[in-house]
Amino acid sequence: MSEHDHDHEHDHEHDEELREEAEADARRRLALAQIRQYPDSALRLTAHDVVDFDDDLRRLSDRMVALMHDARGVGLAATQVGVLRRLFVFQPDPEEEPRTVVNPVILERSDETVPDTEGCLSLQGVNVPVERAVRILEAMNVRILGPEETRAKLALVKR
Repeated sequence: MSEHDHDHEHDHEHDEELREEAEADARRRLALAQIRQYPDSALRLTAHDVVDFDDDLRRLSDRMVALMHDARGVGLAATQVGVLRRLFVFQPDPEEEPRTVVNPVILERSDETVPDTEGCLSLQGVNVPVERAVRILEAMNVRILGPEETRAKLALVKR
């Protein structure tokens, strides 16, 4: 392979990377356009318990996970997409599967906290310091939809 051919191949790879970055940026902008932005009044409304665990719920969950990924977020609540139901999707670790949490109830929270930083897909460009409980126990009418659905009376220990 001549030096000229090698340079041409390198230029083609660079062009492909630029195209992929442009597509990802376009998908991000499109996803963010579908996510309610502060101060949208829908973000202040009270979400209702999910009663029907059906295909509509799974489709909503799939749509929210896709939006979260395209927007490059790690979590998204149904209220943020204009659906007043008590559920959210999250995937803090890209190596793990995304999860959907439905009707969460925090039963117990440790007094010990750790500092962290949090952003929000509904408040672009803002990151704020937060104190997170080291341990949280969630239970009761909670479902996590994922590769293996976990049903009611589940106890989750976070962190």
